[in-house]
Amino acid sequence: MKTSLKLLLSLIATLVILILVAIIGPLFNDWLQLDATAFLRFVFVGVGLALVYVIYLFTKDNKAWEVGTREVVYMAIGAALYAIFAYLFNGTVFVVPSVSQVALRPAIVIPMFFGYAFGPVVGLFSGAVGNMFGDALTGFGLSPQWSVGNGLIGMIAGMHMLFSSRKKSMDMILVISGVLTVLFAVVYLTNRNQPNMLFFDVENDIYGDAQITLFAGLAIVVGFLIALAIRLFVKNENVAAAVTWATLGNILGIGFAAISDIWINGYSFAVAIVGEFLPAAGTNLLFAAILLPLVVIAYESIQKQSGR
Repeated sequence: MKTSLKLLLSLIATLVILILVAIIGPLFNDWLQLDATAFLRFVFVGVGLALVYVIYLFTKDNKAWEVGTREVVYMAIGAALYAIFAYLFNGTVFVVPSVSQVALRPAIVIPMFFGYAFGPVVGLFSGAVGNMFGDALTGFGLSPQWSVGNGLIGMIAGMHMLFSSRKKSMDMILVISGVLTVLFAVVYLTNRNQPNMLFFDVENDIYGDAQITLFAGLAIVVGFLIALAIRLFVKNENVAAAVTWATLGNILGIGFAAISDIWINGYSFAVAIVGEFLPAAGTNLLFAAILLPLVVIAYESIQKQSGR
């Protein structure tokens, strides 16, 4: 079977699974019922998956897109691990100030790692399907377009395989990520009045009357600076490459999801960026810069012990 057909089937399988979770989920938990925006959410799911296929068409001769038995196994493992750990860490204890439910998600390193280690298709499936099941298990609601955004994180983390020169590609990716980080930081600093809709003062019965915190707004800058330091000073090239590509994947993947809410939830650009993108992408970047190196090093150790 040709690579193009296998990839197409993988994208279709991802879409079908997201739809099935959206249909079956409400049978077990009313909170999982999608509202009137359900169709529009899946329109953006389709847009996200279509973008993946377009990227493939421009790089279709690269073996990174191959999908065989090995990749299918890793797709299932990655999605299952992400779903379980997303469920464990997506509770209200770990909520980040935002305009919607954004939580600290150390589990985000799973699709990042699976994409980096096993290819963009594995990363896409692990992130998208794992996030959808994780949200279903948590029971707070389903956002299929955000699941695709998580899938894009994993996919982009695996795109280092498309480049023959790892060092040159890392430098290019860091420049792009740095420019985007500065732009989004400027958006935050010029729109700091966006409300933290999860804020609630019990004693005074005040809801949503607080700004997005400085930590939530500038975490993306801190995360990028750590990623830059890893690229410049860490000698382990695998660690540097994984963090570098995961950084761009996080910015673009979460950016795609947050911007989709301009149409889905009627947010302004400032609300989508300051209230959703920065709290989610910033904390994700911190985990990418801190936890992902540990996972990559552990994987290297296992490979050495197994003689691979």
